[in-house]
Amino acid sequence: MSDLSQFPITKRWPAQHPDRIQFYSLTTPNGVKVSIALEELELAYEPHYVDFGAKDQKTPEFLSLNPYGKIPAIIDPDGPGGKPLALFESGAILLYLAEKAGRLLPLHPALRYEAIQWLAFQIAGVGPIFGQVGYFNKFDGREIEDKRPLERYVAETKRLLDVVDARLEGRAWIMGDAFTIADIAMIGPVRNLIGYYGARDLVGFDELKNVPSWLERALARPAVERGVAIPARPAAD
Repeated sequence: MSDLSQFPITKRWPAQHPDRIQFYSLTTPNGVKVSIALEELELAYEPHYVDFGAKDQKTPEFLSLNPYGKIPAIIDPDGPGGKPLALFESGAILLYLAEKAGRLLPLHPALRYEAIQWLAFQIAGVGPIFGQVGYFNKFDGREIEDKRPLERYVAETKRLLDVVDARLEGRAWIMGDAFTIADIAMIGPVRNLIGYYGARDLVGFDELKNVPSWLERALARPAVERGVAIPARPAAD
């Protein structure tokens, strides 16, 4: 049995199955990237709910794993060389899991870097910009009288969606016929944008030619359907 006692986070979130990947997260756009990948790859894992309402992410135990205080984060008890590996940042975790399992990332070097390029596009552009639309349209930013920040982020979101829409022309997935981590990275942000953030009409989502059907296909995948609900909020005592 794996010994994870070297990781302080396991004192706050004890591992019931220390031989499995320990996954610390919430069902946010960044969090579901990893839960979807774990489900798609059929890797054994144990999810742990990080309660932001209780400021779990600010505790010394969580910060010992991710000093940035963000989710998701993992510990793989069977990392490189058979030694435990701790990782944070959703993009890094996606790459690690895909390479560990040998799936969801093209094997051909040129195609592999092409997929990584689209993963980087999501991390650097789609994720932050869509999040700003959420802030200014749904959360505290909606109280700001000056609407220029919202207008700016809506315009940039439309531009990003147009880029993805053009990429999907004639393709089922970002990389063509193969569903990859490039798709997984996009699912949560696009889903949140038109759902939780309430920006479907604001960004003209239904005017796009390819992205809506891509999202529908993605959400219909059984592993995606499971992944977007993990980790579940613990039942109240």
